[in-house]
Amino acid sequence: MPTIALVDDDQNILTSVTMALESEGFTVEKYTDGASALAALSKKPVDLGVFDIKMPRMDGMELLRRLRQDQGFPVIFLTSKDDEIDEVLGLKMGADDYITKPFSQRLLIERVRAVLRRADANRQPPGTANASEVMTRGRLRLDSVRHLCEWDGKPINLTVTEFLILQALAQRPGHVKSREQLMDMAYSDDVYVDDRTIDSHIKRLRKKFRVVDDDFNGIETLYGVGYRFREN
Repeated sequence: MPTIALVDDDQNILTSVTMALESEGFTVEKYTDGASALAALSKKPVDLGVFDIKMPRMDGMELLRRLRQDQGFPVIFLTSKDDEIDEVLGLKMGADDYITKPFSQRLLIERVRAVLRRADANRQPPGTANASEVMTRGRLRLDSVRHLCEWDGKPINLTVTEFLILQALAQRPGHVKSREQLMDMAYSDDVYVDDRTIDSHIKRLRKKFRVVDDDFNGIETLYGVGYRFREN
């Protein structure tokens, strides 16, 4: 089973998350700060890292930056607040997903599995994806195995949750998806999120697409109803 590096200065999180991951068969290496994690992971990489952003001695951002100099394993950030600046910086440096505290352990495990599947798919030779695994909707292209997204041939770096929401919308262009339907697609039944969470994801999706296309209007809001994808 894969080995997970868990880095957090909160002992309660270290203990509870370690127990949850180990109960699913993962091996967990625990570290209480970024400096000690860097020393160990530089010598012995793991399959995936789960890093808290705010830590003493060395925060998660700096840990990721230094590891990316010679290590390429995927990383999920834990953040205590919904900070878009942290997300933008982290994704540019190579983070794979974000989970905001407090979080469900089941949600974390699902995201760990999803990121590991994506990392495994990315190691496959180019061109091996089946046609059924690639969705094309106008200028949008989604590779569901590798979790790759392109708009007009330009890559869009999405978190796992953002990818699942966009995929749900793009499956049937022009058809409205309610917030509840999108929550069902992106989260398991035992994970509670409210409407504002979906709205935040949609806001971030639009922002990322507008980085490569100022006129992006592919995701429409129908107030009081939900969202739909426009194929153009």
